[in-house]
Amino acid sequence: MARLLAFKAVIIINVLFSVCTDLAYCNNGRRGGDPLETEMSGFSVPLEHSFELDDVAKFQSRGSLLLKTGREPSVSLAQNQLSEDDRAKLKEVAAVDGLYRIRVPRVFLQADRQTEWQMEGYLTAFVRACAMVESHLSDVITLHTDVSGYLIGVSIVTLPGACRGTEVEDEVDLEVFNTTLSIMAPVNAPGPETALFLERMEQESEKKGKNPQEQKSFFAKYWMYIVPLVLFLMMSGAQDQSGGGAGGGAANGGGR
Repeated sequence: MARLLAFKAVIIINVLFSVCTDLAYCNNGRRGGDPLETEMSGFSVPLEHSFELDDVAKFQSRGSLLLKTGREPSVSLAQNQLSEDDRAKLKEVAAVDGLYRIRVPRVFLQADRQTEWQMEGYLTAFVRACAMVESHLSDVITLHTDVSGYLIGVSIVTLPGACRGTEVEDEVDLEVFNTTLSIMAPVNAPGPETALFLERMEQESEKKGKNPQEQKSFFAKYWMYIVPLVLFLMMSGAQDQSGGGAGGGAANGGGR
């Protein structure tokens, strides 16, 4: 009897495990549409580039920006390799000091608003094509957003950023992009410390209220010393004037 119950228990466990595996429902109690599924949601937008000898932009696909939303938004990049013709053209553009351009659509970094970029236009940035070549396709792309998550700017720099005329081999150095991608959101500036200032003013007012002697002026504090000194100086000045007058009269009498 015990063996039969153990056999049945094993069968039930196997059936439950199969159901959980097939339906992908064993997620520690989470149902479809719970935060786990939301965290994995995201969308992609195209990243395009252009490098032309006549300096007229003709954008083509370079790859896709993969934007994942949720508790911790993130961005990644899937890029195409440069074809042999593109490598040759990029070197030609670099030789005449042309420009290498990129562009991305204006988009909200939110999955529920991913289609709005179609009506908002594009954001463009550029570097010198020679810098792109001599950096061996190593660049840093930064996406700038506003406080609402709307993409308002894009920037690109190469590493290194200078053009030194270094010779670069096509097959080895100009095939695969080495890109660092990041999102930069605005930082709120610190506000004035009004509350702290008012608190300090209240503390000073309380101290003055407890010690009214501190509110007296200099004269009110030291009048008992100032008044005798002033009287002494006035009396000394009067004596000097009377002595000077008597001396002057005696001198005049002697002259006669």
